Amino acid sequence: MTKSMTAFARESSTGDEGELTWELRSVNHRYLESFVRLPEDLRALEPAVRERVAARLGRGKLDCTLRHSPVPGMGGNLRVNQHYLLQLLAVASEVGRITGQKVEPPPFDLLRWPGVLQEQQLDLGPVMKRSLALLDEALGSLVATREREGGRLAELIQERCGRLALCASRVRERMPQVMADVRKRILDRLEDVRAELDPNRLEQELALLAQRLDVDEEMDRMEAHVDEVRSVLSGNGPVGRRLDFLMQELNREANTLGSKSSDVEVTRVAVEMKVLIEQMREQVQNIE
Repeated sequence: MTKSMTAFARESSTGDEGELTWELRSVNHRYLESFVRLPEDLRALEPAVRERVAARLGRGKLDCTLRHSPVPGMGGNLRVNQHYLLQLLAVASEVGRITGQKVEPPPFDLLRWPGVLQEQQLDLGPVMKRSLALLDEALGSLVATREREGGRLAELIQERCGRLALCASRVRERMPQVMADVRKRILDRLEDVRAELDPNRLEQELALLAQRLDVDEEMDRMEAHVDEVRSVLSGNGPVGRRLDFLMQELNREANTLGSKSSDVEVTRVAVEMKVLIEQMREQVQNIE
């Protein structure tokens, strides 16, 4: 299925660990390039995030942002390091014995002493697990959006493929008249000296001229490329690079047609073809 590279997805979830929100934004890019922004305490998730992104997306520049709003009081609990505090009190008592002065440190001064208060480490396992599960949902939404937009792009390209095929048919229908007009113009110009010319040589020259003006091969290749574009659009997996190459080939045939043209109508059709191809090329730039 054809996929666009431009999409946005946002998924949120609230649980015992607080509120988690993923925002994913993707735009067109030649390769897959991911920028991951995570809360500092969840930085360890980055390798798993990149792995999941690479498994779901083929091309595009992707911004992944995770926001975590913990519930109040979710931080690690504070506790007193009793062993260390007893050591401090013992030292204070020893100082008082040596100096002959009673030393009784205020409790809040003791709490400010480094190492007396310790924060128990929070178990981040549950929040990490839920973050990855939510990321899978966000990636699913992003891919679905890319598929919908890709379907619309494919329809636009298919429509222009049809118009391009009609242009090729118009050129084929027009070419016999073009050849007849060219032959008549040449013979009219040579009317005064035709009696002096070798008829066989004249026919050979006219045949060579017709061969140089003939565009059947170009139209055959044009129609073959159009059929290939349609086939690629119906395939699976990333197709953008293949389509980009086909746009170059279509443009080459349209340029050749224009350079060979000696007829105003055929020139108009060649210009119309180039416009259609450029419109398709712009759409293809956004296809994965």
